[in-house]
Order: sequence, then C-alpha cells, then structure tokens
Amino acid sequence: MAAKIKKGDNVIVTVGKDKGRDGTVTKVMPKERKVLVQGVNMVKRHTKPSQQSAGGIIEKEAPLDISNIALKDPKDGKPTRVGFKENKDGQKVRFAKRSGEVIDG
Repeated sequence: MAAKIKKGDNVIVTVGKDKGRDGTVTKVMPKERKVLVQGVNMVKRHTKPSQQSAGGIIEKEAPLDISNIALKDPKDGKPTRVGFKENKDGQKVRFAKRSGEVIDG
C-alpha cells in the first residue's frame, strides 16, 4: 500500500487531548501504524543518569495512531484526505481530496 502520510508532511491531530494542534511528521512507523509529530502528544519520561545523559525528567513526543491525524490542505490549511492520481508525466502523485492540489510533485 502506498504511504498517504510521509515524513515531513504537515498534519493536524483530529482526536484526543491534542485535537486541533498541528505539526510536522518526524517519523513514520508503518508496521505499527504510528507516527511521531513534532511538538504533539508530549509525555514525561523519568530516566536514570548515564554516561551520555544527566538523567531526570525528559519530555518527548509519543507516537500517535495514523488514523488520528489528517494531512493539512496546502490551499486552506484545513484537514483533508489523501488520494492518488497520475500527473502529466505518468508519475503517481498524492493530492488533497479537499482542494485537488497536488502535494508532492
């Protein structure tokens, strides 16, 4: 299956405690159907000191389920679904179903 959400995409959270917040996808985990979004779904982790870090309480992003986010429409910035079509050169490209704008290509 082709990837509807890719690293570097601007997305909006549609459900949960961070509903309405937006950010950039930093990591996609397709087998687990999870994504990491920069600055969204922050959790605190208590870590022991090690040779690399001082330890303490570290705040970092937790994975979100891929069904809980939507791509941000390049035209108006609202959540949109993603479709696939061929461009003039015959290449498969993603497009926003809300506005019809091509996302990559």
